[in-house]
Amino acid sequence: MLLLGLWSLVGPTAGARAEGAGTRAGGAYAFTPGARTVVGAPDTASAVALDARHTYRSSLPRAGRLYYRLRLTAAETAYVPVTAVPPSDAVVSATDGIRVSLRNANGTSCSYASARFGAGISPRPVTALGQRETGKALCQGGGTYYLLVERLDSGRPDATAGAGGWDLEIAPVTEPGLIRAGSTTPPPDWHSASPEPPSGRPRERSGGSGFATARTVGQGVWHTALTPGETRFYKVPLDWGRRLHASAELGGAQGHGYVGGALTLSLYNPVRGAVDDTSAGYTGTAKPTALAPLPPVEYANRYAVPAGVTSVRFAGDYYLVVHLSTRLAEPFGPGPYEVTLRVRVDGRAHAGPGYDGGPVPEDVFTISEADRAAALSGGLGDAVTGAAGGQGAGDGGGDGVMRLVAVGGIGSGTALLLVLGGWTVAARRADTRKR
Repeated sequence: MLLLGLWSLVGPTAGARAEGAGTRAGGAYAFTPGARTVVGAPDTASAVALDARHTYRSSLPRAGRLYYRLRLTAAETAYVPVTAVPPSDAVVSATDGIRVSLRNANGTSCSYASARFGAGISPRPVTALGQRETGKALCQGGGTYYLLVERLDSGRPDATAGAGGWDLEIAPVTEPGLIRAGSTTPPPDWHSASPEPPSGRPRERSGGSGFATARTVGQGVWHTALTPGETRFYKVPLDWGRRLHASAELGGAQGHGYVGGALTLSLYNPVRGAVDDTSAGYTGTAKPTALAPLPPVEYANRYAVPAGVTSVRFAGDYYLVVHLSTRLAEPFGPGPYEVTLRVRVDGRAHAGPGYDGGPVPEDVFTISEADRAAALSGGLGDAVTGAAGGQGAGDGGGDGVMRLVAVGGIGSGTALLLVLGGWTVAARRADTRKR
């Protein structure tokens, strides 16, 4: 109890500082700290090498077509998500976006995917995934592979605001094979009816500004306020066997008119692969929109056909991304607008598959004990910092300290000594300054 009391004094202060420094700094995308800057090449001959141990920043010009190089073994599956970030004042159409493909040295495409801005017709971060899967007919064997990123642009001559480059974030991941080959049959039919969304008093939770600063949420009802053009990132820890359902609601506002795709809710898996997205038009009255029902997280989902099933293939952090269209501002005002996020996590957790080695990055498919608790109880740190404010940016200012206490197995006495020690040091420094 004493530890909790001390934390209630110091936690919100640190969280408030992080909040002011991060999640509310306009609509800028938060790139992964330490990401390496690389320049895409116009051809494979001069393509720069990427490594799954690092995240990268790059830029994609209008009508751009850029190559990057990877070296893969025969046994690993590779996932290369590319997030395109247009300027906030870019002029875009619903069909603008990016296309990503991963190709072998002979130019054969292993996979391709595209991401577009959609009905909201609003510039926002969009992510497409290139992948090379072992066990598929194409792209077998180790060697050199190439990531091709292309810009999808309507080519309107009047789109001067969109003529500049779009920033890119590239975050490669490799997944090892299994020690023993498992079943290649997708799981049997699962209960596909939409579950009842959670109810109750919403808790305040401002989102992060990118995948790297996504805020943790678990089962419950969450509230934030967004302005037109803002995109916020949340993450939900899902273990093997767990299932996620989520919906978002845009609150009412004064004004008249209709905005298509005013609110967009997107879901990405731990390698930032698209799982599902949904959007809602808006007339000024409260409007909810929900993701399609999803199956529990299982390794064998990858052998299914529907994209909403095959993408729910590993444990880890699943990302919920909320965006408000810039077009809301004209008929309904600059906001901010109330947004409510409802998250339900169910299913029975179980051990994962026997991997023959570790993924890179090593924690990408990892769920800690604190994460497991968060997914069902409502998010790390909430029981201590309270429902209103007090949480930091990223994975949650004070949340990180509480995670260390929970995951590290530190006894309450030791944790208390650490906190008291920190207070002692701070007091001595303050006393020294006074002298």
